[in-house]
Amino acid sequence: MSLGPRLIIALDFPAAAPALALAARLDPRHCRLKVGKELFTAAGPALLERLQARGFEVFLDLKFHDIPNTCAAACRAAAELGVWMLNVHASGGSRMLDAARAAVDAASRRPLLIAVTVLTSQERADLAEIGLDVEPAQQVARLAALAAAHGIDGVVCSAREASALRVAHGAGFRLVTPGIRPAGADTFDQRRVVTPADALAAGSDYLVIGRPVTAAADPLAALTALAASLPAEPV
Repeated sequence: MSLGPRLIIALDFPAAAPALALAARLDPRHCRLKVGKELFTAAGPALLERLQARGFEVFLDLKFHDIPNTCAAACRAAAELGVWMLNVHASGGSRMLDAARAAVDAASRRPLLIAVTVLTSQERADLAEIGLDVEPAQQVARLAALAAAHGIDGVVCSAREASALRVAHGAGFRLVTPGIRPAGADTFDQRRVVTPADALAAGSDYLVIGRPVTAAADPLAALTALAASLPAEPV
């Protein structure tokens, strides 16, 4: 089964107007769009409807992490918005993951449910501050195994962990990779970053890209160049 567009453009904007202006300059044949906490808080479900009306599938990146009933209710509400993908924190534990999965399984149009492992802004020192004296890759592996055991469709991870996760969990387990930067681009606040080609070679399915496209003088040209640089999807 085709994965569809493998590039996900992060709409990291404070309001609907610039997000919609950028969407008008992109092509849904080449990408999906990610709406995160800041933009969704500012613009709400109406923005999702307008993006979907332009033909875009939307990854609602709200990283739910709460008691099981509350997380399930949030996932249910997100699924009713018709989003293509949504996510929760794997560190919410097995009961929360089970509740979230049951909520999306009951949706009339089931979105992909992805679990966040370790944020790509975090290094070992960051994990140590919260009592986890492990390398990020170790914690990613633990949380990915937990997610897989509870029927989650895949995880958000760095491409540096993607190869091991692909071996451990097989082709059907979706790997969503932020921290993607074309060669030579500024890494900004990301720490564990890789190029698009390297991420796909490592086993990533979907690549989240922000400023290399959103801050480009010609966003469509930047998107088209990125899409053209990717290897063909295996048949």
